[in-house]
Amino acid sequence: MASTMRNIHGKRSNFQSEFPGNGGSKRRNLHDDDTDHNVIGSEDTVYRYLCPVKKTGSIIGKGGEIAKQIRSETKANMRINEALPGCEERVVTIYSTSDELNHFGDDGELVCPALDALFKVHDMIATESNDNDDGDDDEDLVGKQTVTVRMLVPSDQIGCVIGKGGQVIQKLRTETNAQIRVIKDNLPPCALTLSHDELLQIIGEPLIVREALYQVASLLHDNPSRFQHSLLSSPSTMYQPGGMLMGAAPLMSSHRNYTARRDLADATEFCVCFICPAENVGGVIGKGGGFINQIRQETGANIRVNTSESEEDDSIIFISSKEFYEDQSPTVNAAIRLQERCSEKVGKDTNDSTISTRLLVSSSHIGCLIGKGGAVISEMRSVTRANIRILQKENVPKIAREDEEMVQITGNPDAAMKALTQVILRLRANAFDMNHGLVLLPTSFPYISQVSESSNRSKYAKRDGSKDHDYSKLNSNSKRRNRVS
Repeated sequence: MASTMRNIHGKRSNFQSEFPGNGGSKRRNLHDDDTDHNVIGSEDTVYRYLCPVKKTGSIIGKGGEIAKQIRSETKANMRINEALPGCEERVVTIYSTSDELNHFGDDGELVCPALDALFKVHDMIATESNDNDDGDDDEDLVGKQTVTVRMLVPSDQIGCVIGKGGQVIQKLRTETNAQIRVIKDNLPPCALTLSHDELLQIIGEPLIVREALYQVASLLHDNPSRFQHSLLSSPSTMYQPGGMLMGAAPLMSSHRNYTARRDLADATEFCVCFICPAENVGGVIGKGGGFINQIRQETGANIRVNTSESEEDDSIIFISSKEFYEDQSPTVNAAIRLQERCSEKVGKDTNDSTISTRLLVSSSHIGCLIGKGGAVISEMRSVTRANIRILQKENVPKIAREDEEMVQITGNPDAAMKALTQVILRLRANAFDMNHGLVLLPTSFPYISQVSESSNRSKYAKRDGSKDHDYSKLNSNSKRRNRVS
């Protein structure tokens, strides 16, 4: 079915959508006036524009004035995520309903607020790029100026830009003369994995790029992603520079003066239990308790070390905090930072960087890590490239409780960290009974901790099967075997 779109110069061009199941525009307006603007609806328009870190000032402004002006003028929601260390771009998430339309361009075409805001952001960044070029009035040089646009797009949405056999993207290239590419490998750290983000890149002269961006934005508007309700949960919204998870903050609307008031008594306790080799406990605690106290102070998590009766046995590192699901997690932050100190090195070769991380998980929670037919654990293994096993009964250390099973993660430090984060974020969603909303989990994280010095290789039998479980909340006060306070 042909969809007619007007480019930003007023010229019309016809694109035949070859996206499977497109059936024309899938966009419907189903929003009430009291829509929560901190949640992306299934029919909203969403764009994730990558802004070079050095140019973010042009869209934020002193005291955030420019960003506020964009929101006010367009009535779109806009979130500028923190930059990840080592990442040269910040994600600008722009989203809106289509209940109200804005006049756009010289001819006053009606477009959704998100598209209007997208172009305000793009124009400011592109203008700064041109201003930073070496000044020269030579018309030939001006004509050679190029602009690059990079956007993150979920894999289930990018097909509307590519088309069957690449027909749509090739037609876009031909009609706009822009270089348009879809990149699937070597994605920036801010990309999301379980939505299988892909990178859309447009390069060309300023006006050419602007026209191509309009055509692409129109296609994305007409074909929303089924993952988009969770697109605000990106790695860069989780982490501040330096590898720290952002502190808890109430949800706030981007253009409404509204703050959700919450009673701390309604918070849920979320905890993670590491099994730590006895020889690693000193590294976890640090000289005079310096390291563990630093992690407590910086993350806000409660951290306890429960030692066994025998100094040769494993110990438990118990991390917990009272949280709201929509906030960032002190427990997750502390667990990621402590992981390698709680892990054991498993390679015979001293140069082998493979580590093994062990967690205790209540039997009533373990099902959320397995999934139906093992689908969840298989996906986590595939995404992280770590070996993830679930062990029970005689294969669980004696320091565990009777109702606990062990999750063992083995891999290089990067793969092990990704796998740990997948595991504990799923456990966290389960603790809040939010598995239905858990779609996107980050797999690139900026924090790099010190590798623990341990040479013992652990050998445990692999769990043979799984069954459905009653997901009850973990009681952190229940007693362990061989526990010494």
